[in-house]
Amino acid sequence: MTLPTTMQHIATEGAGGPEVMHLATGPRPDPSAGEVLIRVAAAGVNRPDIQQRRGLYPPPPNASPILGLEVAGEVVGLGAGAGRWRIGDRVAALANGGGYAEYCAVPEGQCLPWPSGYDAIRAGALPETYFTVWANLFQLGRLQPGERVLIHGGTSGIGVTAIQLAAAFGATAYATAGTDEKCAACLRFGATAAINYRTQDFAAELARLTDGAGVDVVLDMVGGPYAAANLRSLAKGGRLVLIAFLGGPKVEKFDLTHVMTKRLTITGSTMRPRPSEEKAAIAKALHETVWPLLEAGRAGPVIHAVFPLGEVRAAHALMETSAHIGKIMLRVGA
Repeated sequence: MTLPTTMQHIATEGAGGPEVMHLATGPRPDPSAGEVLIRVAAAGVNRPDIQQRRGLYPPPPNASPILGLEVAGEVVGLGAGAGRWRIGDRVAALANGGGYAEYCAVPEGQCLPWPSGYDAIRAGALPETYFTVWANLFQLGRLQPGERVLIHGGTSGIGVTAIQLAAAFGATAYATAGTDEKCAACLRFGATAAINYRTQDFAAELARLTDGAGVDVVLDMVGGPYAAANLRSLAKGGRLVLIAFLGGPKVEKFDLTHVMTKRLTITGSTMRPRPSEEKAAIAKALHETVWPLLEAGRAGPVIHAVFPLGEVRAAHALMETSAHIGKIMLRVGA
């Protein structure tokens, strides 16, 4: 297969708003040892992309400076020693960067097959949220059947995935969202109840819903402003799992009494800096445990909007409004 030496991709000129991004032509990447080269058909837009564009989330060493952490497409090249995939395989991949482009090189262990019946857009909407939810809600948070979980941001890509998987694995999911419309959507995705955080005190409402028992796990992407209420919401032996700090990471005058009296665990993680071996282990667990749910229709991405690659500014602007429900995607190639 003869491949072009150049490709179109989204370049950024400095840090700032969506206007710093533009379509450019540059060199096509070559896969390194253990990597595959993917001809990208679709790429997901995620909050870390927004932070990187703003200059607040620099890529790790040796990662592509091009935005984009998840793609779906066709394997068109193999690096030295890469033998898990064949040329022509259709994969969805958690990228370390470089997804907003016609070609993207990804460690082979971070790739998964398209679930049966999926197209590129739906397959490309899976990696970032499913890797994150599995690693944090089920591995760090140790969510078990019969337990209760509170999921903040219930209509984000992460939130939709967390609600669906919690319900699919026999847990009771509660969610927060910022409008009554979004709360209704959380119920459609499988939440037992949804709380409008703009009009209700979520900790007080959760106490009412659980007869004062609280929840076993809180999956939080807000951070500092929710810290105290999160601890109040947890049952004895509960786990608070932090995955982002959309409201900021600092907490002032923080009372840790609940941590001791209720024997709580506070944990969290980021995905991008993890070594490829850890990401490959998560991919393996997803393929064995979650991919059958996707193929059975018991879970799956909710696509809010799809933009051509050249309209990436509009895609980022939409994400920054937080008006979306589910995933925002870029269509890159056929």
